[in-house]
Amino acid sequence: MAKLHVKKGDNVMVIAGNNKGQSGRVLNVDREKQRAIVEGVNMISKHTRPNADNPKGGIVKQEASVHISNLMVMDKSGKPTRIGRKKDEKTGKSVRVSNKSGEVIK
Repeated sequence: MAKLHVKKGDNVMVIAGNNKGQSGRVLNVDREKQRAIVEGVNMISKHTRPNADNPKGGIVKQEASVHISNLMVMDKSGKPTRIGRKKDEKTGKSVRVSNKSGEVIK
């Protein structure tokens, strides 16, 4: 499976769809479906049955997944950027690099 440009913990911006322009932190990435859950983006209303956490049940707002092709990683300056890969001189491992600024994205 190919490497994805989005990782858990990244700050991303939505570039297409109903939530275009919103940004948030990636909470979870599903590699098989190529979808990610972003904090505060693509909110849905889920109807829940009564349980120990919520004894009355009811409607809960929660995030739904967004396809990763609609997400763009933001660099430290807060602007969306494309992601490249370079070998790190010290370790020899591949690291993600911002194509706009050239800085390494952790």
